[in-house]
Amino acid sequence: MTINKTQEGTALTVALEGRLDTTTAPDLELELRENLEGITELVLDLTSLEYMSSAGLRVLLSAQKTMNKQGSMVIRGANDVIMDIFEVTGFSEILTIE
Repeated sequence: MTINKTQEGTALTVALEGRLDTTTAPDLELELRENLEGITELVLDLTSLEYMSSAGLRVLLSAQKTMNKQGSMVIRGANDVIMDIFEVTGFSEILTIE
């Protein structure tokens, strides 16, 4: 998985490419933990994400909890496969998805 970050002021966009699974989820978790301080708007761009496992969902839930305390988090560009995962797991009710 490739993680691309773009920060403008207190807004951070994180674009993910590839697969977010048990192997790559720790990388994203570390990346977010190191970069969320002072961020009030987090955008996760999933346009190029092909697959997400439960480990990836856990990282998103953790990021959502953090951002609930300091700002907002939005999911953008989720394809049909990822949207199905969000809907089946109930995450579509928890996350803000555009």
